[in-house]
Amino acid sequence: MNYEHILIRYAELSLKGKNRKFFEQKLQSNIREALKPFPAVKTSKSFGRMFVQLNGEDEEKVSDRLKNVFGIHSFSPAVKVPLEKEAICEGALWAAKDALPEGNRTFKVSVRRTNKDFPIGSQEMNQIVGGHVLRNMNHLSVDLHHPDVHLKVEIRQEAAYITCKVIKASGGLPVGTSGKVMLMLSGGIDSPVAGYLALKRGVTIEAVHFHSPPFTNERAKQKVEDLVKVLTKFGGNMNLHIVPFTDVQTAIHKQVPDNYEMTVMRRFMLRITEKLAEINQAKGIVNGESLGQVASQTLESMYAINEVTSIPVLRPLITMDKLEVIDVARAIGTYDISILPYEDCCTIFLPSESKTKPNHLKAQRYESFLDIEKMVDQTVERMETMKIHEGIDENKGFEKLF
Repeated sequence: MNYEHILIRYAELSLKGKNRKFFEQKLQSNIREALKPFPAVKTSKSFGRMFVQLNGEDEEKVSDRLKNVFGIHSFSPAVKVPLEKEAICEGALWAAKDALPEGNRTFKVSVRRTNKDFPIGSQEMNQIVGGHVLRNMNHLSVDLHHPDVHLKVEIRQEAAYITCKVIKASGGLPVGTSGKVMLMLSGGIDSPVAGYLALKRGVTIEAVHFHSPPFTNERAKQKVEDLVKVLTKFGGNMNLHIVPFTDVQTAIHKQVPDNYEMTVMRRFMLRITEKLAEINQAKGIVNGESLGQVASQTLESMYAINEVTSIPVLRPLITMDKLEVIDVARAIGTYDISILPYEDCCTIFLPSESKTKPNHLKAQRYESFLDIEKMVDQTVERMETMKIHEGIDENKGFEKLF
């Protein structure tokens, strides 16, 4: 006997009412995409649950992929047995032995009978299964409140499924259920974490990076490509738009006073990203801003910068402190890439003191000497787009589109 199935649970999807079917179908599609490296694997769905049939594939490797699929609350390797009392008892014993090594340990049995045609009730089956395990594993004892292992038996229409291990997954909503956004990806610690948290709420992402050669080099650009590659583990294949920003930055540096340079630069970044959102049919912009973290992220700065766009700007990190963001970055695998010493365009022409409470009317006046529309259009026309693939060797994971 071995684990032939993985039982997948989801929490938030069950609250979606009439839209539940759409969310479940998208989750199943995302699971299939994530498990493409395992060609023998099959997925199926019944009310409130999904199942992965392993068909000989490695259970641990499949589990590692499932942990990164948003929409899954938790999952358990499962033993599937026929709808017979003896088969259920033997399956439960095998699962208990796998989960509980020798020694004084505790367990609990919970039988859930959704198949009302099964002749034995849930409470009676609890006693039958628990008694069988106790007789054959005399080092165990029952603890109904804080057991070391919770042995669960689901008696469904087609079979009984037995689980002991519960593996926590990423939660959230399936990617692709909440529309598309543009992620302003700088290459620092914050913006990749913002992208990860946005994916968790079900959006699809196209990343936008502002590149200013020769002030920023190819290693800085490669760093961003590598960050997007990490995000594809959670969101699938992703477009990365490399925006040539040198001319815009140089013009701003010549025309705008030092203490307003950062404000005007970020206003241009938002205008360009909004233009890309329009081209790519995205309904929002995501960035890595956290309230009060730096001069350009005060409420006054956000007000002055946001003025130039009419689409939503989402800030998943808005209430998080830096240490919280770093913890997430380490957990998802972006931190070590983000701290590589290759600077992005935000460090170019950095004034000794930026305005923490910029006035939007002053920003407008300084910009009035620039041909804003022409600068935005020319920058977008010169943009480079590449598709970064999930699950491909780093050196082969990039495909230039135009």
